Amino acid sequence: MTAPQLQPDIEALVQRGTVIPAHPLALDSSRRLDERRQRALSRYYMDSGAGGIAVGVHTTQFEIRDPEIGLYEPVLRLAAEEVDAAGLERTFIKIAGICGPTDQALREAELAVKLGYDLGLVSMGGLDSWSESALLQRMEAITEVIPVFGFYLQPAVGGKRLSYEFWRELAEIPGVKAIKMAPFNRYQTLDVARAVCESSRREDIALYTGNDDNIVADLLTTYRFTVNGTKVEKRIVGGLLGHWAVWTRKAVELMSQVIDLRESGESIPEELLTRGIEISDANAAFFDPGHDFHGCIPGIHEVLRRQGLLEGRWCLNPAEELSPGQMEEIDRVYRAYPHLNDDEFVRSGLAKWLGTP
Repeated sequence: MTAPQLQPDIEALVQRGTVIPAHPLALDSSRRLDERRQRALSRYYMDSGAGGIAVGVHTTQFEIRDPEIGLYEPVLRLAAEEVDAAGLERTFIKIAGICGPTDQALREAELAVKLGYDLGLVSMGGLDSWSESALLQRMEAITEVIPVFGFYLQPAVGGKRLSYEFWRELAEIPGVKAIKMAPFNRYQTLDVARAVCESSRREDIALYTGNDDNIVADLLTTYRFTVNGTKVEKRIVGGLLGHWAVWTRKAVELMSQVIDLRESGESIPEELLTRGIEISDANAAFFDPGHDFHGCIPGIHEVLRRQGLLEGRWCLNPAEELSPGQMEEIDRVYRAYPHLNDDEFVRSGLAKWLGTP
């Protein structure tokens, strides 16, 4: 069986690097899908200039897969319909989150292909008892259905600690086109970057940051290793981030500035490094690391609620709410860094995205 391939324009954009927000889930006060606002979010990301969206991922809430909830197919379908309806005259990447044991993961991959998704973001979450060998076999099976974005998810939100050797073997799987590094850990991020640089497919795999706590530094860093006596360099070319589910227009402007610097060879301005720290501070307010990330999804929802894109912060799990003091932290970063938000952009497009007169 021949592994599926990416369309050339999709592959080129993945390799160049772009902004890919992790798509949240819009619910009403009864914790049912709010289709109008779900569609509005997709429209917001496209109009912001993002290069793609990732749907059915952690930010979309893993509970969408529960049989009694049954929202995995609907949210993937709604996003795909909106991208198709937009008639964009530019390349736009559709990524579907893929989870669970092999049988479930293959069903999700087949659905994603049926709905027109380009890649699957494959999580190792919930498979703590699996050996690394079993996880690699699972990945190989998935790549026979859909091209894959590998995913190093931090243990604090359901991920699994994985070895350098795991990533070295994964990098040799032909269907792996990119890897999202989101361990929120410098050592583990380094494991992935070195593994890819030391693989025979180093030119075929794009590295993306999912380290919401270190976005700008990741995007500005060149990784350099000696491989068989030769210097090998690789960059993190873009981001697939929950943080970029909010203030997305500003993220697109940041990514454009980073790409311009990268392609011009100019030195990195100190102001950009300072902005990176400001973004990390804002992320701490949204993602709630002080409480082991308990409030990370409600934190994203709160920003979108303030902007009018969501009606409330509701999650499928009623226990998922802002942590004590988190609202005050979001207030603080809004006051401290007004240049980071895209509230004005959202105000200008909100009625159109919501389909209101």
